Amino acid sequence: MSAEAVTKATAAVVEGTGAPFTVTDIVLDSPRSHEVVVRVEAVGMCHTDLSVRSGATPFPLPGVLGHEGAGTVEAVGPEVTKVAPGDKVLMTFTSCGSCIACVTGRPVQCAHWPALNLLGGSRLDGSATIRRDGDDRPLHGHFFGQSSFASHAMAHERNTVKVASDTPLDILAPLGCGVQTGAGAVFNVLRPRAGGALVVFGAGAVGLSAVIAARLTSLTKIITVDLQDARLDLALRLGATDVINPRRADAVEAVRDITGDGADYTLETTGNTHVLRQAVDALAVDGTCGVIGAPPFGSEVSLDVPRMLVRNPHIVGVNQGSSVPDQFLPALVELHQQGRFPVEQLVEHFAFDDIENAAKAAHHGAVIKPVLRLS
Repeated sequence: MSAEAVTKATAAVVEGTGAPFTVTDIVLDSPRSHEVVVRVEAVGMCHTDLSVRSGATPFPLPGVLGHEGAGTVEAVGPEVTKVAPGDKVLMTFTSCGSCIACVTGRPVQCAHWPALNLLGGSRLDGSATIRRDGDDRPLHGHFFGQSSFASHAMAHERNTVKVASDTPLDILAPLGCGVQTGAGAVFNVLRPRAGGALVVFGAGAVGLSAVIAARLTSLTKIITVDLQDARLDLALRLGATDVINPRRADAVEAVRDITGDGADYTLETTGNTHVLRQAVDALAVDGTCGVIGAPPFGSEVSLDVPRMLVRNPHIVGVNQGSSVPDQFLPALVELHQQGRFPVEQLVEHFAFDDIENAAKAAHHGAVIKPVLRLS
């Protein structure tokens, strides 16, 4: 397909806060210099998609969400060199490519990250990437540089990662956000020392991805905390050495019982500020807490300041696992091919037109990682 051709597509549109996903005909803009049109074959559903729909994350609506897309390149802009039509790709977050963080290999810290991924609903210059077919009403896209709850997505070559033609996209689509966030939190942020102890608060897709990654390190204690026994059982199968259900035991005290003084590392993946306080309190002296879970904008957490002065905790925000996707995602794909990163145990598939039931299942915790199949 030429770069100038109009791409008609279908997309799951959220018309406003709390509204259902409604499958609608859309039209993609022609790809600009470094942009790519991807025919979406599979897309994961993430907490952030549901957070926008609920109003907790202020992405402009009506709009098309979806940010764990994977598929086949159908068209490219005239200056694209990274991928070509026919290539299989994973899509991930985007970045500007020109700020100091981007040119020094830290795309997660891009100066324009919020506008490009979360809050803008358009290209950085304000232009739209999608519109309704035959309708001038506004429609926001460019969510994480892709808006992939659609049959076709407009991405940038910077947020596409080429993979082999036999890559199981309906299994590995979630690598683009949730999986790379959990795994990257362990590999890229915490970088645990040999013999250390890690506690993962929350056994969702991000938390369990962290557990899988932790099993590939020299940590000797991998503790998972969650309210659902079924998820704790899965955590044990994926590599956790111990599990805690806070309905039956105080999480902080239970961590101390297992570790002696506290954990060297904790990850908070739930977005619950009470749990974040527990994740900090569960640290050993000089321990590190990685904050992943995203509560509503403006949320705050209280901390025991005198205890901080004595215990010296390190608290670090984690976005996308501090990943450089062109390096990190192929490594995760290879680990999966080797049987060492069984992300398929997190996935449940839904047809694209069943997206509303997928969202309900994710919201109620019945499914860990819904993946929508489009082909």
